[in-house]
Amino acid sequence: TDSAGPGIDMYSMRQALGVCGGITPFNFPAMIPMWMFAPAIACGNAFILKPSERDPSVPMMLAELMEEAGLPKGVLQVVNGDKVAVDAMLENPTIQSIGFVGSTPIAEYIYGKGCANGKRVQCFGGAKNHMIVMPDADMDLAADALVGAGYGAAGERCMAISVAVPVGDETADRLIEKLVPRIERLQVGPYTAGDEIDYGPVVTSTAKENILGLVESGVNQGAKLVVDGRGFSLQGYEDGFFVGPHLFDNVTPDMDIYKKEIFGPVLSTVRAGSYEEAIQLAMDHEYGNGTAIFTRDGDTARDFAARINIGMVGINVPIPVPLAYHTFGGWKKSVFGDLNQHGPDAFRFYTRIKTVTSRWPSGIKEGGEFNFKPMD
Repeated sequence: TDSAGPGIDMYSMRQALGVCGGITPFNFPAMIPMWMFAPAIACGNAFILKPSERDPSVPMMLAELMEEAGLPKGVLQVVNGDKVAVDAMLENPTIQSIGFVGSTPIAEYIYGKGCANGKRVQCFGGAKNHMIVMPDADMDLAADALVGAGYGAAGERCMAISVAVPVGDETADRLIEKLVPRIERLQVGPYTAGDEIDYGPVVTSTAKENILGLVESGVNQGAKLVVDGRGFSLQGYEDGFFVGPHLFDNVTPDMDIYKKEIFGPVLSTVRAGSYEEAIQLAMDHEYGNGTAIFTRDGDTARDFAARINIGMVGINVPIPVPLAYHTFGGWKKSVFGDLNQHGPDAFRFYTRIKTVTSRWPSGIKEGGEFNFKPMD
């Protein structure tokens, strides 16, 4: 601002934080680290990355490639480890900010401890993404979208659709009829087996046990298991972490498979009697990462986008991950912090504002004298 007062100018600048840190999950070992360290370094910071101990090789390769491309040594460092390494980063006074993507309990822990230690923190947690299917939707399009969004990457994505909400029993019956043959045709196996493989194993034996345990709870609590993948076994990989696809119908909001993030190839169908009941299901759930609606009606789509209390919304798009010039982030218990990943929010997160007020009193321009020694 020029002339904010008599002879006073005022301006603001953004400056780098210094050293920033990131703690990233196993399921996107390249994309999510780059969501963090790329804008952080572009803002002038150094960055310490703590990748998942389950698959650290890709982040290590990224750091090597950055140095090959000319990044000075030490600007991007990778620290491997578990909770001990995480706590060391949260307690280190040199690290000014922490970014995290993972489960909600860990996100809440990191956010609380990081803030208590005076750091700027953004933490992204779990999800339970609902896809509402209206009676006027293109049912083939909706079924294809659900299969890709629900079972791709074995369901181990925070933007996976894990709950289908058809509006009306007729819609639900038509949707299930379309889903069953598509799900039964899914090819499960190692990705090295060829392009026809639809998804591979889950990350650990513990993850497999947790998924199958939640499937059993769904059966025991009264949901209808329409496609049963519990007996799936892959020849030659009997001890592998492969999980067959599962489809539930008649799921209710009090069931564990509805309330908890399964993070596996399991799709739950919750039948809604009306659009209002369907949107309320998504709004009442504790997670608010992503959601979608499939409809041909523009008024319904606009109403859904305006009212829903969820951070990323798809209209006839099942996984509404924004491009990087927007931002990525959920609401409710899917996020802790007030800024999103990448896009404009990344540059707000990795810099701080400094505002300068300056006054230069009038002086030499009035009454200045210049004396030159005359030449002989």
